[in-house]
Amino acid sequence: MSGKTAPTVPQQREPGEWPAPDDFAGLWADARTAFYAHDFPPYASHAWRDLHPDDPRRLAAALDAAEKWRKYGDGERLFWELEQISRQGFRADAKTRAELEELRRPHTPHEVTATPGWPPVAIPGRPGWWRHWIDGKQVDLPHRTPTEGHQEAA
Repeated sequence: MSGKTAPTVPQQREPGEWPAPDDFAGLWADARTAFYAHDFPPYASHAWRDLHPDDPRRLAAALDAAEKWRKYGDGERLFWELEQISRQGFRADAKTRAELEELRRPHTPHEVTATPGWPPVAIPGRPGWWRHWIDGKQVDLPHRTPTEGHQEAA
């Protein structure tokens, strides 16, 4: 086996033989071994239910199910969505590759307009710059407050 040893999984305990409180570290290690060896029945299957409650393979199956839930979410919902997609087939109103690439292209920032009586407006695409309404004109300044020579008209 090229220097590697096969992972071992501890055997079931006899019914009624419960672990001591200080044995939980060992059970956790045994469950991890079973998890990495993929030597456990699927979570909630008949074989899983037949395992003794303190069998490490029960915990390994629960860990596997929790990890799959974390990665892939609700499996039943995913299967339902895949079934719906397979029933629909290709849709005529689906976007072409060129349309999708056009949607991915960056758009120019929105042009903002300062309004009399309102505070200055931050300019998209120019961090730190503000558009002011000063003496009836749109004026861009690198701050929110007008300088002494520029008073905003209300």
